[in-house]
Amino acid sequence: MAGMLYLPRLYVYHCKATPGSEMDETFKIMELKLLRMIINPAMIMAVIFGGTLAWLDAGLMGPHFWLSPWALTKIAALVVLFSWHGFLARARRDFANGRNQRSERFWRMTNEIPFVLAIIIVLSVTTKFGGIHS
Repeated sequence: MAGMLYLPRLYVYHCKATPGSEMDETFKIMELKLLRMIINPAMIMAVIFGGTLAWLDAGLMGPHFWLSPWALTKIAALVVLFSWHGFLARARRDFANGRNQRSERFWRMTNEIPFVLAIIIVLSVTTKFGGIHS
């Protein structure tokens, strides 16, 4: 999550860099390393461990586990989070190729999206609203 919060912040600063400058090239390297060395491996591990836990919970709670309101809320938030991850990766490629079309203001305003999604995910799991409790 920290990487997904930090990458848009790098984009904010990258918007200010002159294309082709040393700062522009530095941001390109920082963004690539953050995405490839931290965010992507962390996402893969989260999917593996989270999928294992969900599989175990479904085995203990039965098939209705997947249809409980809190599980559907979590799954929806995860889909949005994975989509945001893909969007950030595409934006990194645009910056790397000098094709960024978004403003510094856009990146500032969207910087907190992963944080809001994390709150939704954590609250849905910890409260297990509208469904079974373990």
